[in-house]
Amino acid sequence: MPTPNIVVLGSGMAGFGAAHRLHTEGITPVMYDKNAYYGGHTASFRYESGFIFDVGPHISYTKDLRIQQLFADSVDQRYETIQINLNNYWRGHWPLHPAQIHLHGLPEDVIIKVIADFVEERQAPERPVKNYADWLLASFGRTFAELFPMQYTRKYHLTTAENMSTDWLGPRIYRPSLEEVLRGALSAAAPQVHYITHFRYPSDGGFMCYLKKFVPLGNLKLNHELVSIDPRTRQLTFSNGLVTHYDRLVSSVPLPDLIRMIQAAPPDVVDASRRLACSTCVVVNIGVNREDISRAHMTYFYDEDICFARLGFPHMLSSKNAPPGAGSIQAEVYFSHKYKPFTGAPEDWIEPVIRDLRRCGLLRDEDKILSSQAMLLRYANIIFDLERAAALKTVHGYLDDLGIAYCGRYGEWGYMWTDESFKSGELAAERALSGVACAK
Repeated sequence: MPTPNIVVLGSGMAGFGAAHRLHTEGITPVMYDKNAYYGGHTASFRYESGFIFDVGPHISYTKDLRIQQLFADSVDQRYETIQINLNNYWRGHWPLHPAQIHLHGLPEDVIIKVIADFVEERQAPERPVKNYADWLLASFGRTFAELFPMQYTRKYHLTTAENMSTDWLGPRIYRPSLEEVLRGALSAAAPQVHYITHFRYPSDGGFMCYLKKFVPLGNLKLNHELVSIDPRTRQLTFSNGLVTHYDRLVSSVPLPDLIRMIQAAPPDVVDASRRLACSTCVVVNIGVNREDISRAHMTYFYDEDICFARLGFPHMLSSKNAPPGAGSIQAEVYFSHKYKPFTGAPEDWIEPVIRDLRRCGLLRDEDKILSSQAMLLRYANIIFDLERAAALKTVHGYLDDLGIAYCGRYGEWGYMWTDESFKSGELAAERALSGVACAK
């Protein structure tokens, strides 16, 4: 029996998850990526200044022992294990994360109102939860919900909590007991409670190194931008003129782009793909001539007059991410084609980010900026608005009918962590293998 020609679109975590699964069946897929580098959002870049920045914040905190071992083997067991430290910035205050159990140090009237509303909500009759706003009010009371997560939602998800479902929550937002809220209000020593406690990160080369030993598992073709898919003839056409065929197709391409490229896609499917919302992110990377910038690995910013929603500090993940004695900051500034379109150039945000870093006190007047870059991520985080579920059902149903196996954050159109994306690729490969078997 001839080896099936399985093509994988994309070379990020999901794409290589698919390649890894296919490799166990003795199949080497052809992998196409539009970029000149592999990795997708898992990519890392080393700049002439000596700084290494990933494409957005990446750490591995999977509890899946199999994935832990695969990633560890890929970096020859050379990784850092770090106890995570997270905090928040709100109106000049720096509460630990999650803020709902670290109210100590906030204005007294705010603490009193938060606790009073929390108690009142716990005593109120249970109400139906129709959206994320309902969930927040039931979980925390109105004062905390409006001052913290609802405000952050507008910055990070670019829409209101009333327009979001709760499908994405899982363990991501902690619901405390009254005792935990009171303890965190009275004492600065309240424990940190978070779904992440420890994480791993490669010792050298950035997060991208977790893919190193998976790269040979696929026949990788870079600089191949797909422009057309003919599902009837199973033909792929690329912008460089290449035309090729496939037996089965595994795709991590963002669904709106994928549907746009499929010839004769039905109008209702095209319309549904356009209703899928995702944020766009300008990532601003700053290198500074000192290490002691922050005690936290990541900070969440609630104030809407601060341009970034979140900061990461890559030099705290591995000392090799910055030159000796230097520190690094990665800022995320969010937009959305559907809710807040991006205009201009990514570089336009370097100075506003530096300005707001100074306003917050993270950068000092005497600090020397050693490196600064900005990049635009057209697809960043999936927005779980109230249109998502129905639109996604239509798009996925169509792809299922075509036998196109989708995977990864932008193929599944979900909130996926690194290990989940890798396993999503494995499952997509299994569907492709099953499809080949059925077609024979």
